[in-house]
Amino acid sequence: MPTESPGRTATAPAPEPAGTDGHGAGRPRVVLLGPQRHPTVDTVLRDLGLCGRRVGMVTAGWREREPEDELLADLVGGNAVNLRLWHRMQQVWEADPELAEADTRRRARLEEMQELYLRGLGHAMHAVADLAEHHARHPDLVEAARDDAVRIIRRMDTRHLERVAEVHAEFWGAWPPHERPALAEARAQVAADLAGVEALVVTGGHVGVLVGAMHLFNVAPQVAHLPVIAWGAGAMALTDRVVLFHDRAAHGPAVAEVFTGGLGMVHDVVALPSARDRLALGDRARMALLQQRFAPARCVPLDERVRVEIDAGGRLPDGTPVLGEDGAITGWRDQP
Repeated sequence: MPTESPGRTATAPAPEPAGTDGHGAGRPRVVLLGPQRHPTVDTVLRDLGLCGRRVGMVTAGWREREPEDELLADLVGGNAVNLRLWHRMQQVWEADPELAEADTRRRARLEEMQELYLRGLGHAMHAVADLAEHHARHPDLVEAARDDAVRIIRRMDTRHLERVAEVHAEFWGAWPPHERPALAEARAQVAADLAGVEALVVTGGHVGVLVGAMHLFNVAPQVAHLPVIAWGAGAMALTDRVVLFHDRAAHGPAVAEVFTGGLGMVHDVVALPSARDRLALGDRARMALLQQRFAPARCVPLDERVRVEIDAGGRLPDGTPVLGEDGAITGWRDQP
């Protein structure tokens, strides 16, 4: 398999919520998986009692390769429907050039915001590294200075995410989806496809395209009663904060950066797909800072054969791999 923006919609009657256990009834069961080089999605569906059931597929992150879903369709049992969000998004832009031009302006603004945020973030991260190398005559003073620098970084992350949300809110305020005929029609088509499914699978790919397409077609509210299985960028998209990271990039370690808000189907989790390939996990100080930046959210490495099944109450299961305060991967233990 390949790896790599409200309106009224009709939905089928909701079946019994998956994973309901008396805590947070109605919340979906979400399963986050590691890379699917050796697929396990078929096993997950079988374990959830969904063999042979109608399954929706989101492969929009693959962009023009979106239709290359034969293997995935076989894995989910053959009874599948690809929502074709990327393809439908292109059709909307072609049918509504005014909306497409406004979206282009939005993306250009977001790109410059990201660049400016990264410039400031880079300086702040350098300050933390510089303090770590300081020969401490009074360690408590150095620790206090470091904590101050980390608080600045956390504030930068939070404010950037707020500004991104403001840009999106301004866009949809100016361009209400129900007032754009092409978009309203495409949303109705997606809703019709979703009305017949009993689970949703979200693959990886380009996380920005994936989040944008799922927001554009209002997918999350329509699958709130369904089991959702995701990996790679799909896992990132389901969280409430998408963080980009790559310590092993060709040009050298990149600063982990907040990119956008996700779909909010998984709360207080920073998804880290293929962490062993993309993060310097042996650098405990670097990993500890990553966790400290996003606490109390848990940074969850999603490596090969990892399966994190989040219950209807939104809780991580005991044993979920997370970055600890010391930067080491440890098993999550929920507090009673």
